[in-house]
Amino acid sequence: MPELPEVETVRRGLAPFLEGATIERFEARRPDLRFPLPDHIEEICNGRLITGLGRRAKYLLFHLDDDMTLISHLGMSGSWRIESDGLSKPTAATYHPKGKSGPHDHLVLDIACLGKPVGRVIYNDPRRFGFLLQSRTSELDRHPALSGLGMEPLGNALGGTELARLMAGRIAPLKAALLDQRLIAGLGNIYVCEALWLSRLSPRRRAGSIVRKNGGPTERADRLASAIRSVLTEAVEAGGSSLRDHIRADGTLGYFQHRFKVYDREGRDCPREECNGVIKRIVQSGRSTFHCPVCQR
Repeated sequence: MPELPEVETVRRGLAPFLEGATIERFEARRPDLRFPLPDHIEEICNGRLITGLGRRAKYLLFHLDDDMTLISHLGMSGSWRIESDGLSKPTAATYHPKGKSGPHDHLVLDIACLGKPVGRVIYNDPRRFGFLLQSRTSELDRHPALSGLGMEPLGNALGGTELARLMAGRIAPLKAALLDQRLIAGLGNIYVCEALWLSRLSPRRRAGSIVRKNGGPTERADRLASAIRSVLTEAVEAGGSSLRDHIRADGTLGYFQHRFKVYDREGRDCPREECNGVIKRIVQSGRSTFHCPVCQR
């Protein structure tokens, strides 16, 4: 499932094309995805100006000019792509076109700028685990999909002090706590594994053990907060990780998977130069966790 870096990558790819443009025509080629589409979705969107494209955790937010926001979740295999004659194609070695099957193009938005058609944006989802919801923009924070989400981990807001506050008193394993969307929104399995390796912390460690008795951050909390920000920032810059279905809005693949230190590297030597450990895989709460048992304590 796409995690925060993948969704942020899609947002950054779509924003220059969509912000300030008009939805000339919204075409829903089926009545539902994972859930039924909002009633009268075509009437809601046709002719509306897209004032901004945001993200909250793993949700894309299409802000329209009439106090309405479309909330898009990509599910397991969903992707938004741009089709436009004016779209420049990347020339970097990381460009790998990926075909999309027409029958799985479920939503099509014809886009115009200053009254002139400029292309279209298409939502493709072979498995249909993604979904599209709507909310009044002024009521977004109270929408059921968003109201229970924790803090955003990108930027400097997530520091050791804030992380200590979130982890204080928790006996759950550190990895499980980091995946709790009510605490930190948008973190997923891949980037938690990578951040724990970077901070040299075991995924089995009790979450509350990175907090001092007075509730303040230990050095481990500071290290982990920095590692989370670093891993996410690097992943966004790399266009996310393309393991199966993720593509960017221009049809190219992300390439952060080529920089994995531990994720999906079971049996390989730990990449830390001074460590002689071997990457192990364990199962926590039904998910694979990859870590080095030697240098992660």
